[in-house]
Amino acid sequence: MAEDSDLEKTEQPSQRRLDQAKEKGQVARSHELSTFSILLTGGATLWFMGGSLNADMVKMLHDGLTISRDLAFKPELMIPRLYELSITMLLTFAPVLLMFLLAAFLSPLMLNGWLFSTDSLGPQFSRMNPVSGIARMFSTHALVELAKALGKAMVVGGVATWVIWSHRDDVLQLATLSITTAIPQMGMLVGGSFLAIVAAMLLIVAIDVPFQLWDHNKKLMMTKEEVRQENKETEGDPQLKGRIRHMQREASRRRMMSAIPTADVVVTNPTHYAVALKYSDKGMSAPTVVAKGSDLTAQRIREIAVENNVPILEAPPLARALHKHTEIGETIPEALYTAVAEVLAYVYQLKRYQTEGGSRPQQPDALPVPAELDPANAGIPS
Repeated sequence: MAEDSDLEKTEQPSQRRLDQAKEKGQVARSHELSTFSILLTGGATLWFMGGSLNADMVKMLHDGLTISRDLAFKPELMIPRLYELSITMLLTFAPVLLMFLLAAFLSPLMLNGWLFSTDSLGPQFSRMNPVSGIARMFSTHALVELAKALGKAMVVGGVATWVIWSHRDDVLQLATLSITTAIPQMGMLVGGSFLAIVAAMLLIVAIDVPFQLWDHNKKLMMTKEEVRQENKETEGDPQLKGRIRHMQREASRRRMMSAIPTADVVVTNPTHYAVALKYSDKGMSAPTVVAKGSDLTAQRIREIAVENNVPILEAPPLARALHKHTEIGETIPEALYTAVAEVLAYVYQLKRYQTEGGSRPQQPDALPVPAELDPANAGIPS
Protein backbone atom coordinates (compact mmCIF):
# COMPACT_ATOMS: atom_id res chain seq x y z
CA MET A 1 0.00 0.00 0.00
CA ALA A 2 2.86 2.35 0.81
CA GLU A 3 4.45 1.63 -2.58
CA ASP A 4 1.15 2.36 -4.33
CA SER A 5 0.78 5.68 -2.51
CA ASP A 6 4.33 6.62 -3.50
CA LEU A 7 3.35 6.16 -7.18
CA GLU A 8 0.27 8.37 -6.97
CA LYS A 9 0.73 11.96 -8.12
CA THR A 10 -0.26 13.69 -4.93
CA GLU A 11 2.54 16.24 -4.56
CA GLN A 12 2.56 19.74 -5.96
CA PRO A 13 5.15 20.30 -8.73
CA SER A 14 8.43 21.72 -7.54
CA GLN A 15 9.88 24.92 -8.93
CA ARG A 16 12.52 22.85 -10.73
CA ARG A 17 9.84 20.78 -12.46
CA LEU A 18 7.95 23.93 -13.45
CA ASP A 19 11.14 25.48 -14.85
CA GLN A 20 11.99 22.34 -16.81
CA ALA A 21 8.49 22.21 -18.29
CA LYS A 22 8.73 25.88 -19.25
CA GLU A 23 12.07 25.28 -20.97
CA LYS A 24 10.34 22.62 -23.07
CA GLY A 25 7.51 24.99 -23.95
CA GLN A 26 5.04 23.18 -21.69
CA VAL A 27 3.05 26.03 -20.18
CA ALA A 28 -0.59 26.77 -19.53
CA ARG A 29 -2.25 28.03 -22.70
CA SER A 30 -5.69 29.51 -23.13
CA HIS A 31 -6.77 29.74 -26.75
CA GLU A 32 -9.93 31.43 -25.59
CA LEU A 33 -7.89 34.23 -24.00
CA SER A 34 -5.93 34.73 -27.23
CA THR A 35 -9.10 34.69 -29.33
CA PHE A 36 -10.82 37.11 -26.98
CA SER A 37 -7.85 39.49 -26.97
CA ILE A 38 -7.54 39.48 -30.76
CA LEU A 39 -11.25 40.00 -31.37
CA LEU A 40 -11.55 42.65 -28.67
CA THR A 41 -8.53 44.53 -30.02
CA GLY A 42 -9.83 44.30 -33.57
CA GLY A 43 -13.32 45.40 -32.57
CA ALA A 44 -12.04 48.33 -30.52
CA THR A 45 -9.75 49.39 -33.37
CA LEU A 46 -12.60 49.30 -35.86
CA TRP A 47 -14.81 51.22 -33.45
CA PHE A 48 -12.35 54.04 -32.80
CA MET A 49 -11.12 54.20 -36.40
CA GLY A 50 -14.59 53.85 -37.89
CA GLY A 51 -14.74 57.44 -39.12
CA SER A 52 -11.49 57.39 -41.05
CA LEU A 53 -12.10 53.85 -42.32
CA ASN A 54 -15.55 54.86 -43.53
CA ALA A 55 -14.16 57.81 -45.47
CA ASP A 56 -11.40 55.69 -46.99
CA MET A 57 -13.78 52.88 -47.93
CA VAL A 58 -16.19 55.31 -49.60
CA LYS A 59 -13.32 56.80 -51.54
CA MET A 60 -12.00 53.38 -52.57
CA LEU A 61 -15.47 52.31 -53.63
CA HIS A 62 -15.91 55.49 -55.66
CA ASP A 63 -12.49 55.19 -57.28
CA GLY A 64 -12.95 51.50 -57.99
CA LEU A 65 -16.29 51.98 -59.71
CA THR A 66 -15.20 55.04 -61.65
CA ILE A 67 -13.77 54.22 -65.07
CA SER A 68 -12.15 57.03 -66.99
CA ARG A 69 -12.09 57.30 -70.78
CA ASP A 70 -8.43 56.21 -70.88
CA LEU A 71 -9.19 53.03 -68.92
CA ALA A 72 -12.15 52.25 -71.13
CA PHE A 73 -10.08 52.41 -74.36
CA LYS A 74 -6.72 51.26 -72.99
CA PRO A 75 -7.15 47.94 -71.14
CA GLU A 76 -3.42 47.76 -70.46
CA LEU A 77 -3.93 50.52 -67.85
CA MET A 78 -6.27 48.28 -65.83
CA ILE A 79 -3.42 46.36 -64.08
CA PRO A 80 -1.57 49.50 -62.82
CA ARG A 81 -4.91 50.92 -61.69
CA LEU A 82 -5.72 47.72 -59.79
CA TYR A 83 -2.27 47.84 -58.22
CA GLU A 84 -2.85 51.41 -57.01
CA LEU A 85 -6.19 50.51 -55.49
CA SER A 86 -4.69 47.46 -53.79
CA ILE A 87 -1.91 49.54 -52.22
CA THR A 88 -4.45 52.10 -51.05
CA MET A 89 -6.59 49.39 -49.48
CA LEU A 90 -3.56 47.83 -47.78
CA LEU A 91 -2.47 51.15 -46.30
CA THR A 92 -6.01 51.83 -45.14
CA PHE A 93 -6.30 48.58 -43.22
CA ALA A 94 -2.64 48.41 -42.14
CA PRO A 95 -3.33 49.91 -38.65
CA VAL A 96 -6.10 47.37 -38.08
CA LEU A 97 -3.90 44.49 -39.20
CA LEU A 98 -1.06 45.78 -37.02
CA MET A 99 -3.31 45.84 -33.96
CA PHE A 100 -4.42 42.26 -34.72
CA LEU A 101 -0.78 41.23 -34.96
CA LEU A 102 0.15 42.89 -31.67
CA ALA A 103 -2.83 41.31 -29.91
CA ALA A 104 -1.88 37.85 -31.21
CA PHE A 105 1.71 38.35 -30.07
CA LEU A 106 1.04 39.89 -26.66
CA SER A 107 -1.98 37.89 -25.48
CA PRO A 108 0.06 34.75 -24.53
CA LEU A 109 2.35 36.95 -22.44
CA MET A 110 -0.54 37.77 -20.11
CA LEU A 111 -0.63 34.15 -18.92
CA ASN A 112 2.97 32.91 -19.12
CA GLY A 113 5.22 35.87 -19.74
CA TRP A 114 7.94 35.80 -22.36
CA LEU A 115 8.84 32.27 -23.48
CA PHE A 116 11.00 31.04 -26.34
CA SER A 117 11.60 27.32 -26.75
CA THR A 118 12.65 25.25 -29.75
CA ASP A 119 11.63 21.93 -28.17
CA SER A 120 8.03 22.39 -29.25
CA LEU A 121 9.18 22.64 -32.88
CA GLY A 122 10.59 19.11 -32.90
CA PRO A 123 8.54 16.13 -34.13
CA GLN A 124 6.58 14.24 -31.49
CA PHE A 125 6.17 10.72 -32.84
CA SER A 126 4.22 9.67 -29.75
CA ARG A 127 1.29 11.68 -31.07
CA MET A 128 1.17 9.32 -34.08
CA ASN A 129 0.18 6.42 -31.83
CA PRO A 130 -3.51 5.69 -32.63
CA VAL A 131 -4.13 4.20 -29.17
CA SER A 132 -2.88 7.33 -27.47
CA GLY A 133 -4.91 9.41 -29.90
CA ILE A 134 -8.12 7.58 -29.04
CA ALA A 135 -7.32 7.93 -25.34
CA ARG A 136 -6.89 11.68 -25.78
CA MET A 137 -10.23 11.87 -27.59
CA PHE A 138 -12.04 10.54 -24.52
CA SER A 139 -9.87 12.17 -21.88
CA THR A 140 -11.04 14.70 -19.32
CA HIS A 141 -9.29 17.44 -21.25
CA ALA A 142 -11.15 16.52 -24.45
CA LEU A 143 -14.47 16.52 -22.63
CA VAL A 144 -13.73 19.93 -21.16
CA GLU A 145 -12.78 21.25 -24.59
CA LEU A 146 -16.07 19.88 -25.98
CA ALA A 147 -18.00 21.53 -23.14
CA LYS A 148 -16.19 24.79 -23.83
CA ALA A 149 -17.00 24.60 -27.53
CA LEU A 150 -20.66 23.96 -26.83
CA GLY A 151 -20.77 26.68 -24.21
CA LYS A 152 -19.04 29.13 -26.50
CA ALA A 153 -21.44 28.32 -29.32
CA MET A 154 -24.42 28.82 -27.04
CA VAL A 155 -23.18 32.06 -25.49
CA VAL A 156 -21.82 33.65 -28.64
CA GLY A 157 -24.67 32.36 -30.77
CA GLY A 158 -27.24 33.55 -28.25
CA VAL A 159 -25.74 37.03 -28.06
CA ALA A 160 -25.39 37.21 -31.84
CA THR A 161 -29.02 36.21 -32.26
CA TRP A 162 -30.12 38.79 -29.73
CA VAL A 163 -28.05 41.55 -31.36
CA ILE A 164 -29.32 40.75 -34.88
CA TRP A 165 -32.93 40.50 -33.73
CA SER A 166 -32.78 43.73 -31.77
CA HIS A 167 -31.37 45.57 -34.82
CA ARG A 168 -33.45 43.86 -37.47
CA ASP A 169 -35.22 47.08 -38.44
CA ASP A 170 -31.91 48.93 -38.86
CA VAL A 171 -30.53 46.09 -41.00
CA LEU A 172 -33.56 46.08 -43.29
CA GLN A 173 -33.41 49.87 -43.56
CA LEU A 174 -29.92 49.71 -45.07
CA ALA A 175 -31.44 48.64 -48.41
CA THR A 176 -33.28 51.95 -48.65
CA LEU A 177 -30.28 54.17 -47.94
CA SER A 178 -27.72 55.56 -50.34
CA ILE A 179 -24.28 54.01 -50.42
CA THR A 180 -22.60 56.95 -48.67
CA THR A 181 -25.14 56.74 -45.86
CA ALA A 182 -25.43 52.96 -45.71
CA ILE A 183 -21.70 52.30 -45.31
CA PRO A 184 -21.22 54.26 -42.05
CA GLN A 185 -24.55 52.97 -40.77
CA MET A 186 -23.49 49.41 -41.54
CA GLY A 187 -20.12 50.04 -39.87
CA MET A 188 -21.83 51.20 -36.70
CA LEU A 189 -24.09 48.14 -36.65
CA VAL A 190 -21.26 45.70 -37.34
CA GLY A 191 -18.95 47.35 -34.82
CA GLY A 192 -21.53 47.43 -32.05
CA SER A 193 -22.62 43.86 -32.72
CA PHE A 194 -19.02 42.72 -32.86
CA LEU A 195 -18.15 44.27 -29.51
CA ALA A 196 -21.28 42.78 -27.92
CA ILE A 197 -20.41 39.30 -29.17
CA VAL A 198 -16.78 39.62 -28.07
CA ALA A 199 -17.86 40.84 -24.65
CA ALA A 200 -19.93 37.68 -24.31
CA MET A 201 -16.76 35.64 -24.72
CA LEU A 202 -15.46 37.15 -21.50
CA LEU A 203 -17.53 34.57 -19.63
CA ILE A 204 -15.79 31.76 -21.52
CA VAL A 205 -12.37 33.30 -20.80
CA ALA A 206 -13.18 33.67 -17.09
CA ILE A 207 -13.81 29.92 -16.95
CA ASP A 208 -11.07 28.76 -19.31
CA VAL A 209 -8.07 30.58 -17.82
CA PRO A 210 -8.40 29.14 -14.28
CA PHE A 211 -9.08 25.71 -15.77
CA GLN A 212 -5.97 25.83 -17.96
CA LEU A 213 -3.82 26.85 -14.98
CA TRP A 214 -5.31 24.05 -12.88
CA ASP A 215 -4.96 21.49 -15.67
CA HIS A 216 -1.35 22.46 -16.35
CA ASN A 217 -0.52 22.18 -12.64
CA LYS A 218 -2.27 18.79 -12.47
CA LYS A 219 -0.24 17.42 -15.39
CA LEU A 220 2.99 18.36 -13.59
CA MET A 221 1.96 16.84 -10.23
CA MET A 222 4.64 14.58 -8.78
CA THR A 223 4.72 11.30 -6.92
CA LYS A 224 6.47 11.03 -3.57
CA GLU A 225 9.16 8.95 -5.26
CA GLU A 226 9.74 11.69 -7.86
CA VAL A 227 10.05 14.26 -5.07
CA ARG A 228 12.63 12.11 -3.29
CA GLN A 229 14.54 11.51 -6.51
CA GLU A 230 14.57 15.22 -7.32
CA ASN A 231 15.83 16.02 -3.82
CA LYS A 232 18.65 13.56 -4.39
CA GLU A 233 19.53 15.19 -7.70
CA THR A 234 19.42 18.74 -6.37
CA GLU A 235 20.70 18.28 -2.83
CA GLY A 236 22.58 15.00 -3.20
CA ASP A 237 22.03 11.50 -1.86
CA PRO A 238 21.52 11.71 1.94
CA GLN A 239 23.77 8.67 2.46
CA LEU A 240 26.49 10.19 0.29
CA LYS A 241 26.13 13.54 2.04
CA GLY A 242 26.37 11.79 5.41
CA ARG A 243 29.50 9.99 4.25
CA ILE A 244 31.02 13.27 3.08
CA ARG A 245 30.20 14.95 6.40
CA HIS A 246 31.75 12.01 8.25
CA MET A 247 34.92 12.27 6.18
CA GLN A 248 35.03 16.02 6.75
CA ARG A 249 34.68 15.52 10.51
CA GLU A 250 37.44 12.92 10.45
CA ALA A 251 39.72 15.22 8.48
CA SER A 252 38.96 18.07 10.87
CA ARG A 253 39.61 15.79 13.84
CA ARG A 254 42.98 14.70 12.40
CA ARG A 255 43.97 18.34 11.84
CA MET A 256 42.90 19.17 15.38
CA MET A 257 44.89 16.28 16.87
CA SER A 258 47.97 17.21 14.84
CA ALA A 259 47.84 20.72 16.34
CA ILE A 260 47.90 19.52 19.98
CA PRO A 261 51.71 19.08 20.14
CA THR A 262 52.09 22.80 19.32
CA ALA A 263 49.79 23.88 22.18
CA ASP A 264 51.11 25.61 25.29
CA VAL A 265 48.68 23.98 27.71
CA VAL A 266 45.70 21.64 27.90
CA VAL A 267 43.00 22.65 30.37
CA THR A 268 40.86 19.74 31.62
CA ASN A 269 37.70 19.15 33.67
CA PRO A 270 39.52 16.72 34.48
CA THR A 271 37.79 13.89 32.55
CA HIS A 272 34.75 15.28 30.72
CA TYR A 273 36.37 18.16 28.80
CA ALA A 274 39.80 19.06 27.44
CA VAL A 275 40.76 22.30 25.68
CA ALA A 276 44.21 22.94 24.15
CA LEU A 277 45.39 26.56 24.09
CA LYS A 278 48.20 28.24 22.21
CA TYR A 279 49.54 31.76 22.46
CA SER A 280 52.29 33.68 20.73
CA ASP A 281 53.00 37.37 21.01
CA LYS A 282 53.76 37.31 17.30
CA GLY A 283 50.59 37.37 15.20
CA MET A 284 48.13 36.51 18.00
CA SER A 285 45.97 39.08 19.71
CA ALA A 286 44.85 36.58 22.36
CA PRO A 287 45.26 32.88 23.22
CA THR A 288 43.67 30.61 20.62
CA VAL A 289 41.89 27.27 20.95
CA VAL A 290 43.69 24.68 18.79
CA ALA A 291 41.75 21.62 19.99
CA LYS A 292 38.83 20.74 22.20
CA GLY A 293 36.63 17.76 22.92
CA SER A 294 34.61 15.84 25.46
CA ASP A 295 34.70 12.31 26.88
CA LEU A 296 36.69 10.02 24.50
CA THR A 297 37.97 12.94 22.44
CA ALA A 298 39.06 14.70 25.63
CA GLN A 299 40.85 11.52 26.71
CA ARG A 300 42.69 11.35 23.38
CA ILE A 301 43.69 15.03 23.67
CA ARG A 302 45.19 14.33 27.09
CA GLU A 303 47.07 11.29 25.77
CA ILE A 304 48.61 13.25 22.89
CA ALA A 305 49.50 16.05 25.29
CA VAL A 306 51.32 13.58 27.58
CA GLU A 307 53.13 12.02 24.60
CA ASN A 308 54.38 15.47 23.49
CA ASN A 309 55.12 16.91 26.95
CA VAL A 310 52.36 19.52 26.73
CA PRO A 311 51.42 20.68 30.26
CA ILE A 312 47.99 19.61 31.50
CA LEU A 313 46.16 21.74 34.04
CA GLU A 314 43.03 20.65 35.87
CA ALA A 315 40.72 23.67 36.08
CA PRO A 316 37.11 22.45 35.82
CA PRO A 317 35.30 25.84 35.69
CA LEU A 318 37.73 27.21 33.09
CA ALA A 319 37.64 24.02 31.02
CA ARG A 320 33.84 24.03 30.99
CA ALA A 321 33.70 27.72 30.04
CA LEU A 322 36.28 27.32 27.25
CA HIS A 323 34.55 24.23 25.83
CA LYS A 324 31.14 25.93 25.88
CA HIS A 325 32.02 29.38 24.54
CA THR A 326 34.87 28.82 22.07
CA GLU A 327 35.39 27.12 18.73
CA ILE A 328 38.54 25.64 17.26
CA GLY A 329 40.66 28.35 15.66
CA GLU A 330 38.98 31.14 17.62
CA THR A 331 40.48 33.31 20.34
CA ILE A 332 39.16 32.97 23.86
CA PRO A 333 36.40 35.32 25.14
CA GLU A 334 37.63 38.56 26.62
CA ALA A 335 35.99 37.68 29.94
CA LEU A 336 38.43 34.76 30.30
CA TYR A 337 41.60 36.73 29.59
CA THR A 338 42.57 37.03 33.25
CA ALA A 339 42.01 33.35 34.05
CA VAL A 340 43.92 32.14 30.99
CA ALA A 341 46.71 34.64 31.68
CA GLU A 342 47.22 33.05 35.11
CA VAL A 343 47.29 29.61 33.50
CA LEU A 344 49.88 30.66 30.89
CA ALA A 345 51.99 32.34 33.56
CA TYR A 346 51.97 29.10 35.51
CA VAL A 347 52.95 27.13 32.39
CA TYR A 348 55.88 29.46 31.60
CA GLN A 349 57.09 29.20 35.24
CA LEU A 350 56.73 25.42 35.08
CA LYS A 351 58.85 25.24 31.91
CA ARG A 352 61.52 27.44 33.54
CA TYR A 353 61.48 25.16 36.59
CA GLN A 354 61.88 22.09 34.38
CA THR A 355 64.86 23.57 32.50
CA GLU A 356 66.59 25.69 35.15
CA GLY A 357 65.45 24.15 38.43
CA GLY A 358 64.57 26.12 41.54
CA SER A 359 61.31 26.05 43.44
CA ARG A 360 58.35 24.40 41.73
CA PRO A 361 55.59 26.94 40.89
CA GLN A 362 52.32 26.54 42.69
CA GLN A 363 49.43 25.43 40.51
CA PRO A 364 46.80 28.17 40.32
CA ASP A 365 43.42 27.53 41.85
CA ALA A 366 40.23 29.55 42.16
CA LEU A 367 40.74 31.03 38.69
CA PRO A 368 38.54 34.10 38.03
CA VAL A 369 35.94 32.52 35.73
CA PRO A 370 32.71 34.57 35.46
CA ALA A 371 29.79 32.56 36.82
CA GLU A 372 27.64 33.23 33.76
CA LEU A 373 30.25 31.53 31.53
CA ASP A 374 30.38 28.31 33.54
CA PRO A 375 27.77 25.81 32.25
CA ALA A 376 27.68 24.16 35.67
CA ASN A 377 25.92 27.22 37.02
CA ALA A 378 23.19 26.74 34.39
CA GLY A 379 22.50 23.17 35.49
CA ILE A 380 24.58 21.52 32.75
CA PRO A 381 26.36 18.42 34.13
CA SER A 382 30.12 18.85 34.47
